[in-house]
Amino acid sequence: METGTIIFDPLLPWASVFAGALLAILFVSVAVWRGLTGWWLRGLAFGVLVLALANPSLQVEDREALSDIVLLVVDESSSQAISDRPEQVANAIAGVEVEIAGLDNTELRIVSLGDGDGNQGTLLMEALANAMAEEPRARLAGAILLTDGQLHDIERAPDLPAPLHALLTGRTDDWDRRLLVQNAPAFAILGEPVTLTLRIEDQGAVPPGLPERAEIEIAVDGDEPQRYMVPVGEDLELPVTLQHGGRNVIQFTLPEQEGELTARNNAAVVQINGVRDRLRVLLVSGEPHAGERTWRNLLKSDASVDLVHFTILRPPEKQDGVPVNELSLIAFPTRELFLDKVDEFDLIIFDRYKRRGILPSIYLDNVRRYVEDGGALLIAAGPDYAGADSIYRSPLAEIIPAAPSGRVLEQAYLPTVTDIGQRHPVTEGFQPDVQGDAAPWGQWLRLIDVVPERGTAVMSGVEDRPLLVLDRVGEGRVALLASDHAWLWSRGYDGGGPQLELLRRLAHWMMKEPDLEEEALSVLAEGQTMVVTRRTLGEEVAPVEITGPDGTVVLVPLEEVSPGRFVATFEGPSIGLYRLAEGDQEAVVALGPSAPREFEETIATGSVLETLVAGTRGGVRVLEDGVPDIRVVREGRVAAGRGWIGITPRGAYLTADVSVSPLLPAWALLLLATLLAVAGWLREGRR
Repeated sequence: METGTIIFDPLLPWASVFAGALLAILFVSVAVWRGLTGWWLRGLAFGVLVLALANPSLQVEDREALSDIVLLVVDESSSQAISDRPEQVANAIAGVEVEIAGLDNTELRIVSLGDGDGNQGTLLMEALANAMAEEPRARLAGAILLTDGQLHDIERAPDLPAPLHALLTGRTDDWDRRLLVQNAPAFAILGEPVTLTLRIEDQGAVPPGLPERAEIEIAVDGDEPQRYMVPVGEDLELPVTLQHGGRNVIQFTLPEQEGELTARNNAAVVQINGVRDRLRVLLVSGEPHAGERTWRNLLKSDASVDLVHFTILRPPEKQDGVPVNELSLIAFPTRELFLDKVDEFDLIIFDRYKRRGILPSIYLDNVRRYVEDGGALLIAAGPDYAGADSIYRSPLAEIIPAAPSGRVLEQAYLPTVTDIGQRHPVTEGFQPDVQGDAAPWGQWLRLIDVVPERGTAVMSGVEDRPLLVLDRVGEGRVALLASDHAWLWSRGYDGGGPQLELLRRLAHWMMKEPDLEEEALSVLAEGQTMVVTRRTLGEEVAPVEITGPDGTVVLVPLEEVSPGRFVATFEGPSIGLYRLAEGDQEAVVALGPSAPREFEETIATGSVLETLVAGTRGGVRVLEDGVPDIRVVREGRVAAGRGWIGITPRGAYLTADVSVSPLLPAWALLLLATLLAVAGWLREGRR
């Protein structure tokens, strides 16, 4: 196809051409003012000369017509997979392909998109913008969005040069029920209630007669769920009190109702980290000694510790005539501490304490009961532990894991971690490699010989005798440190040692911190990847059983990475709540939100796209009424009507060849100007 246009290629700069035109106008104006009858012939002569300077030419282009392009952006996100929407999408694609094939010189480009990364939802506008960027803008005759109308990036809508249409999936009788967690803290203090705000909502064409109350199941850390009836359409404030430190996983589930679109938004998972507000410690020192200050300084250095220190400075058996009412600066509230308020302490420490009649047996028996009910007791034994007045010879003997043999070993030795201690979280990793003759840490100089009766010896001293013995008693825990020389490490004697970390771990294990459980199954999630860790005192473990949100069970083998620690990495195929089990250990973890953004709104609607579509004179059509016809309309006209949508032909072309030639030769223009000038002179000469 050839087309011709007239162009100007001036022989002089345009400024000179315009200047010549102004001079010509001036000369003609003078001729008119003087009344010369040939002024108009002179004007034509000047005009021809100016035209000759402008050099008019004929440009002929050999053009190849280009086809128009129509974009079809297909939403294949998760919400498009519910109900019969996949069939609607397939039928719509086939129908649009047939309609476009029936139009002259028109091509169809199909672009698909899934869920956005990181639970971003449906990024429909981003997909449209990317598709437009890959095509010449001059050829875009229209764009069609095949979607349920639930998109999450409408603010990124591109500027379209042609009509935009939306074909909506879904049905007019669709309805759905969803569970929303509107308020959930990331942290909470143990023992103090926090309030979660929930809401159950019904969307779409809710069937008549649906009950105004719904059953909700609440499960904590994967335990047996509790069921409650709650109102629908109202905010529900739920008080929750965390019972253990670390991560607490709370799952809320609504039973699926008959006829609702999906159950993927019927569950919600809240993960709250439990933290202790204050750690209350009761330290009972039997007598002043070098290690007493170390214990006190260690506990007082932590701002989160409330310390009550009971020290016996002067034993009552000392006979020096001092009146009894002068033996203490203040009356120490032993009855209040050991009978009335003992349960308020998180940890009780007996440091070189022996029976002296200051604490009656009923008090110590109450401490035994406190431990069995879930308390924590740490005994730092000194030489008195081996004597007749040993604290072991009291009601506490029922819970102390090792009995004194009566021997006190006064010799230097290097505290070492036992084989099982290498697997125990309290002493895991504490045994560094010995380089040559260099000791890994400083020596201690005293060991109280004890005979283990139960529990686990995680550290040993002289000739592998037990040094640190840990035990579980009822609901509580007991630790026996068979030496009063731990303070040597804090003073840097012989190089010192990890006293602070050892005592920190010991205290946290006794207070049942999840990270220091010797038998535990834990999991950390990042994106779709979970890292499973199994800690055990045993030498091998079975594969971990992972149950996905859809009920699929996968067995994943664990690999030992250090003594007592087995690890596996698992890529979750979908987001949701996963349950893990290995032996009697269980854990739960949520990969992404339990109800993804794709399922927050599941009812198909064109309300989000209406304004954008109307701005391009396009239309929103429902596929339930069938696939609309596609027509050709002129640019600027309404591009949608009853049962049809329109595209605007762009008329784009590709120029294959261009030729340029003057309209008239230069000599012809000069001859014409001369003839006109002579004619004007002759006309004026006749007067």
